[in-house]
Amino acid sequence: MLSEQDIKQLKAHGIKRETVEEQLRNFQEGFPYINIVKATTINDGLLQLSDELTDQYVGEYEEDAPRYKVMKFVPASGAASRMFKDLFSFTDTYKGTDEDYQKLTTDKKHEPIVGFFKRVNDFAFYDDLKTAHERSGKGLNEAILQREYVPVMQTLLNDEGLGYGSLPKGLLKFHRYGQESRTPVEEHLVEGANYCRSADNKVYIHFTVSPEHKTRFVQHVEEVKPKYEQQFGVTYDITYSEQKPSTDVIAVDMNNEPFRNEDGSMLFRPGGHGALIENLNELDADMVFIKNIDNVVPDRLKDTTYRYKKLLGGLLLSYQQRIFDYLNYLDRAEDLFSDKVEEIRHFVENQLCVISPAVFASLQDDEKVAWLISKLDRPIRVCGIVKNEGEPGGGPFWVSSEDGTTSLQIVESAQVNMQDAEQTRLYKDATHFSPTDILCGLKDHDGKKFDLHRYVDPSTGFITKKFKDGRELKAQELPGLWNGSMAEWTTIFVEVPVETFNPVKTVNDLLREQHQEA
Repeated sequence: MLSEQDIKQLKAHGIKRETVEEQLRNFQEGFPYINIVKATTINDGLLQLSDELTDQYVGEYEEDAPRYKVMKFVPASGAASRMFKDLFSFTDTYKGTDEDYQKLTTDKKHEPIVGFFKRVNDFAFYDDLKTAHERSGKGLNEAILQREYVPVMQTLLNDEGLGYGSLPKGLLKFHRYGQESRTPVEEHLVEGANYCRSADNKVYIHFTVSPEHKTRFVQHVEEVKPKYEQQFGVTYDITYSEQKPSTDVIAVDMNNEPFRNEDGSMLFRPGGHGALIENLNELDADMVFIKNIDNVVPDRLKDTTYRYKKLLGGLLLSYQQRIFDYLNYLDRAEDLFSDKVEEIRHFVENQLCVISPAVFASLQDDEKVAWLISKLDRPIRVCGIVKNEGEPGGGPFWVSSEDGTTSLQIVESAQVNMQDAEQTRLYKDATHFSPTDILCGLKDHDGKKFDLHRYVDPSTGFITKKFKDGRELKAQELPGLWNGSMAEWTTIFVEVPVETFNPVKTVNDLLREQHQEA
């Protein structure tokens, strides 16, 4: 199926032939669905801590964290174009006729547009939009009064104006502070100074960026960094990486053969956020906070964020220390006592929520120890989980694997067989979901970095249908960063307030109270 020219294309992309052949098999055979046992609930896979216990873990993190290298990992490569989907659609169809205006004011589907113009001056980018529009020879408010909506939208979205339609989210102005405003990048710098500060006042932050935006991204960081270094008395160590071309996935036509571009070359598509496990694997840090670029709030609401980030840290350090103590015992003790081994098994099952298969009781002692070590000696993640209030996203579940082990996983709808009534019911039973609020422990009990590739479940990718040049195709996504790519990690779920989750999926989300000035 692969020609000599195809092989050359693979080499140029840094993709192994075996990898593509495996991807083609996945298209032909499909991925198995995940097997949900039940949704996690409070005290059944999901911790809910009292204020007093939260205070204790926060205090432990504040005391111990400076001894470690702590880093923020911020996926920031996505373009903001999806934020402006309604605005783009409007500019393509609105002609300014009386009929169009009538539809604009009466048709519910245009409510986002009406809301945008009704409160345009509440956006942090309002002053920039106003200045940019004046270059056309007409004031912004005058243009809006004269119903010149499309030119205003073009000023906001097109490169001749502010270019917001093609910039990454990280470079848009999100929040206003009096006469100043901040981008999400700046808000992450502020956050980092407040819960990722090392003993020498260094703050490590890593952004994943797209190649076409990297220059502007770096320029923006260099412009604003001195301000926050002076304000917080820190030094920022900012690093960047790009999603590797070698993680792109081949697309196929509806016959599961490579989809060909007009020039005959094969079409490759980004493998989704699961590709970022490669970037995470290259980081040298003890603990890494993962948080999406758009999940930020103004300063007046940040204290809650800081408190619960530190809670994640205190929990991780506490669980990690106990895991390390057990591993040191199992690795080094000359004589293993059965009651101690049973204590460790109890911890693995009741604290780490990894339930051994039915055959465990029949194993020899050395086999039991090997099984326990295999479940303890893994990277660890503590995931903040919020109550489900209708936001899309993966949820926390108990899941069984092929070997009979049951463990905690974040599961998305694409992984569930919705044709199975019982699995559908279990999925809909979820009371909580994951807002991508994760703290990772990346080193083992000997202080060595884990190879994160070893803990990916390759069977948890999924297939979707897309279009290219008017032709239908099948696309494949790699196991998600916080789903299948971390399937074999030790997982702790803890409930955090929904106030810690404030994503910006559409431009009008910036008009929510959480993103406005007090």
